[in-house]
Amino acid sequence: MQSSKALTAQLLGMLLIAILAGAIPTVLHGAWRLALLQGLAAALFSRPLKQPAWWIPIHLLFLPAALALLTLELPAWLYLLTALLLSLVFWGTIKGDVPLFLSSPAVTDALHQILQQEHASSLIDLGAGIGSVAVPLARQQPNLQVEAWEYAPIPWLITAWRSRKLSNLRVVRMSLWQCELSHCDVVFAFLSPVVMPRLGEKVRREMHSGSLFVSSSFPLPDWQAETVIALTDPMATRLYCYRVP
Repeated sequence: MQSSKALTAQLLGMLLIAILAGAIPTVLHGAWRLALLQGLAAALFSRPLKQPAWWIPIHLLFLPAALALLTLELPAWLYLLTALLLSLVFWGTIKGDVPLFLSSPAVTDALHQILQQEHASSLIDLGAGIGSVAVPLARQQPNLQVEAWEYAPIPWLITAWRSRKLSNLRVVRMSLWQCELSHCDVVFAFLSPVVMPRLGEKVRREMHSGSLFVSSSFPLPDWQAETVIALTDPMATRLYCYRVP
């Protein structure tokens, strides 16, 4: 589990800095210097622990950010409220290794063209976030049946509110692993490289022959993409399109 790996990396970073501070106190002097070096050490330890690359900035900034907040002398209830809100937004990140990624309008435009080329009547968005893809596509194509699957409470609530007037968009608050893909023409996902091997097995097992799976940014291992669409958005997104055999 990524939470235990993250805690291990942080503790190892603290242990290393404590040892170095005891050995060379004149060099490692000052709370801010120690916090920055601990963050660097924790980030380095996260690599042999095989944490995803997006954990590196979290480790780098965790202790410096905590130290910065302590200097502000904020009330204790504010920390609790912040932790609660973050857990509701990033509900599945620690357990499912899928952080909240937001797709650009360019992704939606490209998917709109793909759906028209496929003459698709249905779309599933796995890990829909705040509906940045599902909602505009449902609006643009009223005859398209869209399912948006999102597990985190606050993003799910935002998507449900945005889609309240869209009869062709069904918003489901469940894990994407519980979604049945066999009835859909096109499935879209913007998830994490960690889950792509398992997702590839699910796609191969459940999607019907001739249907299309589109992955934003992260390719499926051991799959040959039918097409790769390079977008010109700020993230230089690539859409990997896989035809189910």
